Amino acid sequence: MQNSFYREVITEHNLRPSHKTPVDDPDITLRGVNPSCGDDITLGLKIRDGRITEGGFTGEGCAISQASADMMLDLVIGKETEEALRLADIFLRMIRQEAGEEEIEELEEAGFLTDVSHMPARVKCAVLGWHTLENMIRNFRKE
Repeated sequence: MQNSFYREVITEHNLRPSHKTPVDDPDITLRGVNPSCGDDITLGLKIRDGRITEGGFTGEGCAISQASADMMLDLVIGKETEEALRLADIFLRMIRQEAGEEEIEELEEAGFLTDVSHMPARVKCAVLGWHTLENMIRNFRKE
């Protein structure tokens, strides 16, 4: 049952992503590339008073990289940058099998990607958007 729902969620976010669109006049953009498999995304965010008000991505890649980026944006849009970093940390720890069940529940649909932790070849696909988000926010703070 869990495996079937996992596939359904990935397929839905891959085929009908809510956030696969460029952001007009973003405050920050960053490209993330996974050279081992060809995943290539560019994230764009608008940040107002420390809160992510808009986000989108463009690029190409496998279903997992595209769905993961879309789920990530579902989760972080509307959140303060600190909260987005905290959620990214939970996601990355989940993939390393270091996050607790309650933390994983905070990830909403992105929590279904926990099964990727058992697929070493797909881990880089799932974390690409999340690492890109972390780097974006840290770079934005330095400016």
